[in-house]
Amino acid sequence: MSDDNKDTAGSKEPREDGGARGRVIGTPSPARDRALLAEDDISAPAGAGEQLDEASAKRAERIVAAFFLLAFAGSVAFIAYYIGWSGRDGGMHGVTRARESNFWLGGMMALSFLALAIGVTIWVRRLMTSKPIVQERHEFAADQQTREAFTKDFLEGAEDSGITKRPLLRRTLLLAAAPLGLAPLVLLRDLGPLPEKRLRHTFWAEAVKKAQAEGKKGVRLVVDGTNRPLKVSDFSSPGGMITVLPEGIEEHVREDQVLTQTAKAVTILINIPRDQFKPAKGRENWHVNGIVAYSKICTHVGCPAALYEQTTHHILCPCHQSTFDATDAAKVVFGPAARPLPQLPLAEEDGYLVATSDYHEPIGPSFWERG
Repeated sequence: MSDDNKDTAGSKEPREDGGARGRVIGTPSPARDRALLAEDDISAPAGAGEQLDEASAKRAERIVAAFFLLAFAGSVAFIAYYIGWSGRDGGMHGVTRARESNFWLGGMMALSFLALAIGVTIWVRRLMTSKPIVQERHEFAADQQTREAFTKDFLEGAEDSGITKRPLLRRTLLLAAAPLGLAPLVLLRDLGPLPEKRLRHTFWAEAVKKAQAEGKKGVRLVVDGTNRPLKVSDFSSPGGMITVLPEGIEEHVREDQVLTQTAKAVTILINIPRDQFKPAKGRENWHVNGIVAYSKICTHVGCPAALYEQTTHHILCPCHQSTFDATDAAKVVFGPAARPLPQLPLAEEDGYLVATSDYHEPIGPSFWERG
């Protein structure tokens, strides 16, 4: 090593030229002199063979128990709010209460998990002894000696953790964990009620029945948003798509059911060139000059299939890219959807487009058909 290197290695004196000295590879890191935790940090667990200071341990035990009780209170408050308060004034699923419900439910669940995590961390850091554990690889089938050794190590570990000799910690930990175990069961409420047979029929059936009782061929289609009845001449250009609903849905449906019934009945109307249209067998009369109607609800998971490619005549769902062929009974040509979009039978009456019946198969995701 040259004199220059000897002078540089490990030296803390300024260089003769006035520049700062850099650390040479192989020299001790100066970070060791600035450790974040001291060697005798009180938060560190006792080493092997060392005894815990019982007064300090009791103090830590009470702190841990307090955090466990806080976790228990947060879990109980979560369940109580979900079952009770969130059911008022439109419930937690109402538009005006959604933000409030998310804030309180998320906050209380976060408080429960955070308090539980802090309590367990303090328990491990302050009340458990630290012993080096060496584990060797052996055959999977353990012999009797190994099983006995495991039992012994397990009992020693339980004793070292303090869970057997500190009943306050054991009881408050179980108390804090119990509501957290029940919380997922409470959340199952959001998965129901099951749709059962409700998706096999939409408001189209009721509207068609009412119109036919008045001597009409069917119920008129109205443009979503304007409620204007749609004439065949208004939709005569091939390549277009529009969203329609049955006429009178807002007047003949209970106010609290309008959103649900509208979501079920929403339909897309597409004008396909006659030379490219391939009506399915038995559905030759379900269109009007190439104008066809399909449910807007994707048969994968229920997203709105609201995109249309005029050049390929494909209906696309933006959620998971399910693609349906509008010229061929909306059959699936790509993506995870398991079945075509349900088709709505159409006819013309007094120049207006009308639906002559409800959908002949359930709308929405395929798995709901099992209900």
